[in-house]
Amino acid sequence: MTRLLGYVDPWEPSFVAAVLTIAFNPLFWNVVARWEQRTRRLSRAFGSPYLACYTLGGAILLLNALRSHCFTQAMLRQPRMEALDNAAVHRAGLSLLGVGTVLVLSSSFALGFTGTFLGDYFGILKEERVTTFPFSVLDNPMYWGSTANYLGWALVHASPTGLLLTAVVALAYVVALQFEEPFTAEIYRQKAARARRRS
Repeated sequence: MTRLLGYVDPWEPSFVAAVLTIAFNPLFWNVVARWEQRTRRLSRAFGSPYLACYTLGGAILLLNALRSHCFTQAMLRQPRMEALDNAAVHRAGLSLLGVGTVLVLSSSFALGFTGTFLGDYFGILKEERVTTFPFSVLDNPMYWGSTANYLGWALVHASPTGLLLTAVVALAYVVALQFEEPFTAEIYRQKAARARRRS
């Protein structure tokens, strides 16, 4: 670990920008979604919870593109590590990119746009929690697929900076899940309780 850190300048502006975007994105979508869930202000402003959710989803996609750009720039502006700069590591990186992409895309397909982009906070609920692939093999596959993509991208670039930033991505997702998981479980518990009372 110390050897890896020797390749990283944590004060280099692109590295700082990458850390800030990695931390900001889940904070942004959690704060906005919880505010919406409590106030319904976005739904009222847009005249529809669906339109409000689509707008938030578009903002999240743009922020994620910015995060990926900052991540890549931070890697390119710091040194590569010779021990990582070989064909085996490159292949491992490509494999992780493939696995990560499958997890992210299959999660999006299973959830749909509103399920992917916090529709439950807008009152847009599925009939029940999604348990099909990839949720049948992994909890939170969207987040772990995204993390695998960043790890793969770091390995393809033989980048210690990318490895460190991937750890920051994983940490940001772990923190976000501490807030998101109990909320989602409670929403579907309440929905099931209402359905039982009606039947």
